[in-house]
Amino acid sequence: MAAIPTPSEHTRLSLQAPLSERACAAWPQIDRLHVHHRRAFAHVEAELTHGERVKLMRLRYPGTTTRWGFALYLASSDSYEDSRLPTGPVTP
Repeated sequence: MAAIPTPSEHTRLSLQAPLSERACAAWPQIDRLHVHHRRAFAHVEAELTHGERVKLMRLRYPGTTTRWGFALYLASSDSYEDSRLPTGPVTP
């Protein structure tokens, strides 16, 4: 059985800035993003301007920083659903 890849400390730290810049530019109601790491996953929450925190997505680290898998958070089931872009397959 292969080991689950875990991102380095540098990779974990460098993930927050581009995510935050993109989210805050696209959605002015987002005050900041919070990224929490657990093994190969990065869980992303938005803090809205009035203080509420909302789960957004989970990123999966496949062993390379150039291609991350992602799953959107579904509030209706309190779970994450793997997603894919129209241009490609579900990433690991």
